[in-house]
Amino acid sequence: MATGKLHRAVASSKMDDRFQSKVVAPHNPKAVGEEEESLTPSAFLKEMSLTTEQRLASTREMRRPRIIQLLDMSENSHQKFSTVDLEQSLFQPFPSEVVFQSYVPCEVYEVPLILRNNDKVPRMVKVVLESSPYFKLISPRDVCRKVAPGMPSTFRVLFTPEENKDYFHQLTCITEREKFIVPIRAIGARAILDFPDQLNFSVCPVKYSTQRTLLVRNIGNREARYRISTQSPFSVEPSIGTLGIGDTMQVTVEFHPLKTGDHSRSLVVHYDTGEDVHTSLYGAAVDVNIRLDRNSLTVEKTYLTLSNHRSVVIHNRSEIIAHFQWKAFVTQEEEDQQKLRLCHRLQRQEEDQTDYFLQECAVDPTLRERLSLLSRTFQNQRAKVQGDSMLFSDDIFTIEPVEGDVWPNSSAEINVIFKPQEARLYHQMVYCDISGRETRLPLRVKGEGIGPRLRFSFEQLDIGKVFVGSAHSYEVILFNKGAINGLFSLVPPVTALGSCFTFLPEEGIILPEELQAIRISFSSTILGKFTEEFRFSVNGTPEPVTLTIRGCVVGPTFHFSVPSLNFGDVSFGFPHTLSCRLTNTSLVPMSFNLRIPGDGRGEPSITSWVEVSDNARQSWRKRALRHAKPTEFTITPCRGTIRSQGFLDIQVTLCSNTVKSYELALVVDVDGVGTEMLALLLTARYRRLSALNKSRVLSASLIPFRSSRCPGAWFLRCKCSTPS
Repeated sequence: MATGKLHRAVASSKMDDRFQSKVVAPHNPKAVGEEEESLTPSAFLKEMSLTTEQRLASTREMRRPRIIQLLDMSENSHQKFSTVDLEQSLFQPFPSEVVFQSYVPCEVYEVPLILRNNDKVPRMVKVVLESSPYFKLISPRDVCRKVAPGMPSTFRVLFTPEENKDYFHQLTCITEREKFIVPIRAIGARAILDFPDQLNFSVCPVKYSTQRTLLVRNIGNREARYRISTQSPFSVEPSIGTLGIGDTMQVTVEFHPLKTGDHSRSLVVHYDTGEDVHTSLYGAAVDVNIRLDRNSLTVEKTYLTLSNHRSVVIHNRSEIIAHFQWKAFVTQEEEDQQKLRLCHRLQRQEEDQTDYFLQECAVDPTLRERLSLLSRTFQNQRAKVQGDSMLFSDDIFTIEPVEGDVWPNSSAEINVIFKPQEARLYHQMVYCDISGRETRLPLRVKGEGIGPRLRFSFEQLDIGKVFVGSAHSYEVILFNKGAINGLFSLVPPVTALGSCFTFLPEEGIILPEELQAIRISFSSTILGKFTEEFRFSVNGTPEPVTLTIRGCVVGPTFHFSVPSLNFGDVSFGFPHTLSCRLTNTSLVPMSFNLRIPGDGRGEPSITSWVEVSDNARQSWRKRALRHAKPTEFTITPCRGTIRSQGFLDIQVTLCSNTVKSYELALVVDVDGVGTEMLALLLTARYRRLSALNKSRVLSASLIPFRSSRCPGAWFLRCKCSTPS
């Protein structure tokens, strides 16, 4: 051992009181909390400035030693039972750790180690020190004797350092029941950075960085190799470094709270020698007077392809420079969730493409080299998503500037630009994330997009009555009352009557304040009243422009020149012809068909001159035996076409073969319009010839003939008389 002055750390005269102190168990939660109590910079400085004697004198706490082995008491003592728990040693050491500090090389330092018998019977104890050039153990003279209950046994530990550095060793204490360890630690030179015990930021604006700069000096006797850490909302710079003995540096502590309220954290200085020194940090975050001049903003109606804007003002009535960002999400948590969703989507895409790429590699192994490129690409995309500030971005509403600063006691004007893409009402919520306000300031933005404003010169067109099959033309004007071009096109009609209309042009472009004449053609074969709505779609406008056309399609108008045809008295087989005129008063040609529904459907009736012949009589008798009634009326012509505003003469001949009174109708069927559109009354009465006239007719020589005045009618002529 190097010779030198002996420095003894003598136990205080109140050593018994020290033994009365509470023994701290390592497993006791309260004790652990006390043991791990934060070491403040001032406490660390005070502790490092103590001498070995002063440190021993200030020690008040005893800890249970760490038991490394349990022994069989029956081999060492007749007292096999003890009142001391197995978790506690039979002897309690004091101090619990032998500490030397503030020493000078080559000097000899001594610390007493007191072992007190905790049992109620005498016990033996032995202390063993492994060989060391720096530490030496001096046992008491009665070391081989048992120690009475509650009595101490004092050992001395000598320490001779070679240099001012840390030394570590341990004592092994052997009792009748266990072996336990008493650590020996020599604390050499230490770096001490003179941080304050507390750093109070007082009241600060929320979401704003408040900084405190500390001038820190190394007042220790060793170069400081340090690492400084803290927790949000606090941060520190520099966080790692080296500081020589007596040197100074600036340490900046920043307080950036995201929530209002009190915030307390610790600034921990980690020395390379193992000590952690804690500085208490405190700050209170509050909202300051920063606001928007309005919570809702309505942009004026704006035409498509054009833009409009309005302004909102940020008023900063605080003493800080407020940094703002316009966001689409109301909270930071929603932003983080969106980023997480995007990253998960990229992860799935990467997995899918990797699986596909591996399948391709099975066919072409040379492609395997590109797998790392694929992974790096998705890794860069995820990093880009994580680093995205998620500023507000939209195709309809644009905010300028989307990010910036508002100086203290001033205002900033923000423009909201509206560019609609459809003719509809737009709603959008945006949020101003600004320094000094915990919650983001909401702004509801509204705007209505307007498409081309096309209008017809009138909404309804009443064409009145039109004749079936007639062609009509009309013209409507389509105006553009807006400020942008109007691209229109006809929506094809789906009804049968709607397809009878044609529009020219069906589509086109109308410039602002211009017009387009649209020609409408109509020709219908469908009778009746109608109301058709025609729609023209306008590009950019959800509602089409409509034109309603009303009217009534009627058939051709016509009439006979006489109210009826009265044939008077007719005789059997004597044809009688009457004439009438059918006039078409409409503006369209009329194709007709004439018929008499009540007339017979058999063969034509026979005239009287045919009846007198034998062959004819026999033929008539055969015909009479048939059930079908003969056709007695002949219409000339029975069908045809009458031009518009024209007429046609009609001859109706009756050759009666039936004894009856006639009261029938000549009906007119119009092609494409309907049947029995008009009826003309036909009347006649059958009358027999007298006996004298009959005999004269039979005895006379009769000659049948036709008259040019009554075509189709036959007459009988006597050789010596006029026709009758």
